Amino acid sequence: MAEFAALKVDVIVTSGSEAVVAAKQASLAIPIVFAATADPDAIGLVESLARPGGSITGLSAESTDTASKVVELLREVVPDLQRLAILTNADSPGMMAETASVQTAARTAGLETVTLAIRRAEDIAPAFDGLKSRADAVYCVPGPLMGTNLVRIVTLALAARLPGIYGSRTYVEAGGLMSYGPDIFSLFQRAADFVDKILRGTKAADIPVEQPTKFYLFINPTTAKALGLTIPAPILLSADDVIE
Repeated sequence: MAEFAALKVDVIVTSGSEAVVAAKQASLAIPIVFAATADPDAIGLVESLARPGGSITGLSAESTDTASKVVELLREVVPDLQRLAILTNADSPGMMAETASVQTAARTAGLETVTLAIRRAEDIAPAFDGLKSRADAVYCVPGPLMGTNLVRIVTLALAARLPGIYGSRTYVEAGGLMSYGPDIFSLFQRAADFVDKILRGTKAADIPVEQPTKFYLFINPTTAKALGLTIPAPILLSADDVIE
């Protein structure tokens, strides 16, 4: 980000709260567009979604009921769910904010939570080793660190016989049980419209942050069978795609 600032680029496009914070620290003058960041207002990246202020705007990867929907889906698919593990990145303000939302939703549903806060890829395996039989399912909070290591995460969850819910289809294609979240690719495409406005003279402060309007549910019945689970028919029918 310091190199971008030194080059005096016209706009910086990025994703994930860590990268946005780094860009903000590098320059307060260069407009920044984030393509997918959790709770940008809650973690102080913008003053509010409607009026970002400053030099940052973009697209949130969340809506107000994301956490409750994740918990609801898990309870439908895992009938004996009592304890939920949450895999998150301790160095990501956005992911920690979403973690808090999921913890609250789980408590409201009468569930206990176990938080696995990691900082690097090397922390993933020890986190699962330390979990042992302390949870009945796992939610992987979406973020760059998780996405880079999705195969490792899915493999470890399956080895621990933990039903997992993730943030995007790619995890389900890798063998994860199910995912619920926005289409990240469409968020990046939409970010191009923000860049266009900025390059035409609109200030980032005057472009409201947008939230996704569509969330997608993907399910892997083969993984469900391997875990001894039966996906309820209404859940299967509501899925946007069933990935074998």
